[in-house]
Amino acid sequence: MVSRDPSGHEQAVTVDRIVSATGYRPDHAIASELRLDLDPILGSTRQLAPLIDPNQHSCGTVPAHGVDELAHPEPGYYAVGVKSYGRAPTFLMATGYEQVRSVAAALAGDWEAAHDVQLDLPATGICSSALAEAQEQRVCLATVISGGLLSTPLALTTVSASASAEDGCCG
Repeated sequence: MVSRDPSGHEQAVTVDRIVSATGYRPDHAIASELRLDLDPILGSTRQLAPLIDPNQHSCGTVPAHGVDELAHPEPGYYAVGVKSYGRAPTFLMATGYEQVRSVAAALAGDWEAAHDVQLDLPATGICSSALAEAQEQRVCLATVISGGLLSTPLALTTVSASASAEDGCCG
């Protein structure tokens, strides 16, 4: 398989399997009887949508958010983790951990801790400004990350051991 970054640089990548993760949208059917307030474009809460909009943010520029941005009109109901992002591809596990910490504090009645949301993302991570540009240009077919991890729009289960972040869109 050949991976091409936004500048046109091509790289051969050896893979065992390709898993398409394009057009992802979480299934909210389990909460269909609850009062939800979902953004019509992203499928996240309306409060969270402008903070995670992939047209405005890459993974590293999403601001810290917690209980307030994750709340729905249904009392005590919060969507956390990748489901909270709807179909925005900017979700990182570190973000999910902080979401869960904030919501757990709120459920325990510790509103001070719930509102003290902090997110310390590394300067170089699985998303960078180069990835944001690739998403905007919609030309990046696959992003190869050092250690064999990949990002949307395609996910590969095994990659060449010589692949690195500098070789793909995340340079």
